[in-house]
Amino acid sequence: MDGCLQEIHWFKQRYNSWFLGEYVCEDGSLYVATPIDPIFVVLPLMDQARMKKVDEPGKFRALDEIMFVEGYPGYGHLLPLMHDLLEAVCEIKEIGLLKFYRLDDCKLLAWLCCKVKHTMKILPTLNKNYAGRSEEDTKSDAIGLLGEYLKEDPWLFRLCNHLGVDLEATKKPRFKDSDSMDLASEKTPVQDFQGGNNANKGKSSQKNTANRGRSSQKKNDEKGLQKITAMFKKS
Repeated sequence: MDGCLQEIHWFKQRYNSWFLGEYVCEDGSLYVATPIDPIFVVLPLMDQARMKKVDEPGKFRALDEIMFVEGYPGYGHLLPLMHDLLEAVCEIKEIGLLKFYRLDDCKLLAWLCCKVKHTMKILPTLNKNYAGRSEEDTKSDAIGLLGEYLKEDPWLFRLCNHLGVDLEATKKPRFKDSDSMDLASEKTPVQDFQGGNNANKGKSSQKNTANRGRSSQKKNDEKGLQKITAMFKKS
């Protein structure tokens, strides 16, 4: 779209529908397209194409040669986008009108560090929960997000080592799930109850009553949804 590569995300809540004119679409899912830097997509190709050995930096290759992957013609559609982007992460050698590219580790690491800094600036504006997090935690979160597009070995490992961040810290959940927090609040030591087994039985009875209440409420909600759906169907 407009010369920009985008990735598709699928989002669906448990109970959600769409009102489309006189109809109700039961599938309330949503597809969202967000921009993605094409370098993340072609990075494995660039790394493999240089055929790097331990004591050698690797070979220069033509871009159309690098982007040709048998059985995956879609990479060819990225060619028009790559010429102006690869200078940030590659060495370029020009012979006449031809250009040859070789992935450069130092350039790539610097590019990834810039991505981390930019992501750290953006995160606090997306979620109020980030406002109270330390700079180190925010850095770990930013690297964790980039890690979804990087191979752990070697790129993510090198990035964490360069920025002084524990790799395992980038894999931890960024925030506690609300359900997990609710369950944690319900855990009360047995010794806090008086009456021993009787108290435990009372607690079990309260839980069963609550579960029946939730089940009844769910059935009522489903009946209500059926009535709404019938109301919007064409006669």
